[in-house]
Amino acid sequence: MAGDSSLSSTQQVMVEEWTGSSSSKLSMTATICFSPSISRRRFDSHFKSARRHMLSAFVPEGFPSSVTPDYAPFQLWDSLQGLSTYIRTMLSTQALLSAIGVGEKSATVIGATFQWFLRDFTGMLGGIMFTFYQGSNLDSNAKMWRLVADLMNDLGMLMDLISPLFPSAFLFIVCLGSLSRSFTGVASGATRAALTQHFTLQDNAADISAKEGSQETVATMAGMAIGMFLARVTMGQSLAIWFSFLSLTIFHMYANYRAVRCLSLNTLNGERSSILLQNFMETGTVLSTQKVSSKEHVLPLWLNPWSSQSYKHLYKRIHLGVKVSSLNDAEMLVCRIFYQQDGAVPLCWNSL
Repeated sequence: MAGDSSLSSTQQVMVEEWTGSSSSKLSMTATICFSPSISRRRFDSHFKSARRHMLSAFVPEGFPSSVTPDYAPFQLWDSLQGLSTYIRTMLSTQALLSAIGVGEKSATVIGATFQWFLRDFTGMLGGIMFTFYQGSNLDSNAKMWRLVADLMNDLGMLMDLISPLFPSAFLFIVCLGSLSRSFTGVASGATRAALTQHFTLQDNAADISAKEGSQETVATMAGMAIGMFLARVTMGQSLAIWFSFLSLTIFHMYANYRAVRCLSLNTLNGERSSILLQNFMETGTVLSTQKVSSKEHVLPLWLNPWSSQSYKHLYKRIHLGVKVSSLNDAEMLVCRIFYQQDGAVPLCWNSL
């Protein structure tokens, strides 16, 4: 319209700009008028404009309507747990470098390099093995593995912190710590991709991922600054270091638990299917996504054995999509019984 020279002097065209999180929460931010001269008017204050531009670097375009309702609480707790992680990283790294011999005249460069190389090499092998055994399970159990990944990271940092206390077993301990963190790297990256797909409502997965990176960068910088200050204050004070580390670790575990508990995933896995089916068979009603999420376990059953009796795990007895080549003789016998009784090959496997 701005390029139309046929507008008469009495004709006026106005274009309005509105912003808001939903159709019921809109506010006019600017107008531009063609009559035929061009005039523009802003309704936002400079403070609101600056605030909106600053937020655009950390939240997806169209937030909050462009993401699921559980995005904001999850990101809040996730940023807090990330902050505590980077603070503890400074403490554990300081202990690790001290154990390797940084600052000591008796330490050799080749010795420290070999120890660091063996530590990283162990972690790389661990990451490959973990991917081999659990790679296909990460997407369907994103909440559980997200929490397990951070617990393994806590264990790795603990190994780094105690390594100076056992000089004779130093290399073995740091390799265990690296192995533990390798599980974290694989599980955290894979589950993050699954959660990003869950949060997206407007095909904006790339935008969500980019803004998550900005949030993590801010948490990293803040955590490193606080961690360096804390490392300097507690230098040489073992009691203060351990108190700070354990306190931050407890908070880290709590923040991670709250973060995964905020999630209400709208896809079905084995456990969520069991919850839905059992409730439907007992009550005849279908649970909402939020109700299913509140009943879902976020810890593996081997870490939370007393909760395994809360309901019957149907997914422990029914396995979908089993490969024929993986069936043993006993399972083939059950398939034969199904075929003889029903005249059809079962599409799922029921381990009686």
